Amino acid sequence: MENPERLSVRFYQKLGKLFYAIAAADNVVMPAEFDKLKEIVKAKWITIDDFEDDFHTDAAYQIEVVFDWLNTQEKLNATVWFDEFMEFKKEHSQLFNPEIKDLILKTANVIAASFRGKNKSELILLARLSLNFK
Repeated sequence: MENPERLSVRFYQKLGKLFYAIAAADNVVMPAEFDKLKEIVKAKWITIDDFEDDFHTDAAYQIEVVFDWLNTQEKLNATVWFDEFMEFKKEHSQLFNPEIKDLILKTANVIAASFRGKNKSELILLARLSLNFK
């Protein structure tokens, strides 16, 4: 069985990929999308648990780290990151209680709406995410 702290870090890393997929759905990631993500991580995600990463910072900051890394690498393939998150969710369904699902959906929606509203590509991923959580 995987160490809960290690699993928590992986959970946040997968969330970073999911949120990046939402932002990159239209093949461009705007600074406003990353800024909104950082706001939500600080306001909501760091209060979820007390797990830390290898650098002794709140593990939730891995969301930002992964999002930023993918963005600097220009890894814009939203489908790959979205599907990777969905596979992780399937394998670790115990991590996804109703409150976490709700926060994930709210975060994804805020990111998608942060720059000129939601576009068709983002709406499609948001709908897939929402359906998967039902």
